[in-house]
Amino acid sequence: MRYVSTRGQAPILSFGEAMLTGLARDGGLYVPETIPTLGKEEIAALAGLSYEEAAFRIMRPFVGDAFSDDEFRSAIAKAYAGFGHAARAPLVQLAPNHFLLELFHGPTLAFKDFAMQLIGQLFQIALQRDGRRVTIVGATSGDTGSAAIEAFRGLENVDVFILFPHGRVSEVQRRQMTTPSEANVHALALDGTFDDCQARLKDMFNHFEFRDAVGLAGVNSINWARVLAQVVYYFTSAVSLGAPHREVSFTVPTGNFGDIFAGYIAKRMGLPIDKLVIATNQNDILHRCMTTGRYEMGGVKPSISPSMDIEISSNFERALFDAYGRDGGAVAQLMDEMKTTGGFAISQGAMEWLRDTFASGRVSEEETLETIADERTVSGELLCPHSAVGVKVAQDHLGAVPMITLATAHPAKFPDAVEAATGIRPGLPPRMADLFDRAERVTRVPNDLSALEALVHERRAR
Repeated sequence: MRYVSTRGQAPILSFGEAMLTGLARDGGLYVPETIPTLGKEEIAALAGLSYEEAAFRIMRPFVGDAFSDDEFRSAIAKAYAGFGHAARAPLVQLAPNHFLLELFHGPTLAFKDFAMQLIGQLFQIALQRDGRRVTIVGATSGDTGSAAIEAFRGLENVDVFILFPHGRVSEVQRRQMTTPSEANVHALALDGTFDDCQARLKDMFNHFEFRDAVGLAGVNSINWARVLAQVVYYFTSAVSLGAPHREVSFTVPTGNFGDIFAGYIAKRMGLPIDKLVIATNQNDILHRCMTTGRYEMGGVKPSISPSMDIEISSNFERALFDAYGRDGGAVAQLMDEMKTTGGFAISQGAMEWLRDTFASGRVSEEETLETIADERTVSGELLCPHSAVGVKVAQDHLGAVPMITLATAHPAKFPDAVEAATGIRPGLPPRMADLFDRAERVTRVPNDLSALEALVHERRAR
């Protein structure tokens, strides 16, 4: 299995190399050269399997010889052993033909745990085997950072630096990043937005002297292994509702486009998906793009669903790569245009491809709160604001085909919004009950590349 860059100029890599590299050296994102497919019998055979066994069968074709079967099975088993639900990703029915996929039973109560816990195990195997040490730098709008820290804290071969926008994550999200005591973990509160954090991360990857000196590796959703791990729950949930003999649709609350791109990969692999619906909050650049044909930056407004407060949706580049017939030069031109002018127009043919592949919707702050309140009354479910964005958009796309909405975080991660909507303040699970009593370790940093690089140099282990 070989991996190519969306901008067409970086070396072709194996799965293991792509995983440890993260961002391609031409600034692009790695994608598989070809997409393996599963036949109807193979998909049907997933029914009744444990999540771990299904994950092995679905991901194995993408891994090649990077890991042996025993190594890969072991990594999967360790990754999901700490989840708080035996099904790992259980389905709950909200209404006729509408289901909620609960992705918040991992150690940090967010869907990012499905990918990050696995990546932590795979990194450790690969680095110990090669006698290497890497420096992981990540950018987060809230959930990726805590999931990465949870996955890599205390590992011998890794230093972890997580950038998050100061004052723009929830109290629970911040404390999940700032309270781990392991010496290899560094939480950095950057003066700026998530897009600033993501921009500085990409700047570090594109500064090759620094990148090579510190052994830089990335675990943001730019990392292909992150996307791959998320493909699994599309299959397991669809099979639970009758796939491959029955079509299903998915609605995905998304900011960085990685989770819904995983759904697209599942469809390419042979899963019979009818609709893939992008759900955005008031920071609706993806919905505006799908509506107007232009990807145009206009500023980020803080919201009650902060993990979606994103304008530069990195994984959208992966979709554009396929929309433009895998023309890396065309994608590179669009990305250069966005960097210089703050936006770009998508060609008619590429736009037709995108609209054939994805639908979209937008939810206001008021509608988000109303949905949380209504769903509590109608089904008894308590939704986090991100999941509520997904549920509201899904309601506008319901039909004869079963709809699965992805519930991306536990409501206790966003207690203020949930309490404002319902009067109920959701509590943390018992294993996290002392979160607000733990000491915090955090460094406030300027939105300055040189200062960030100097800090990483100073604090990483030698």
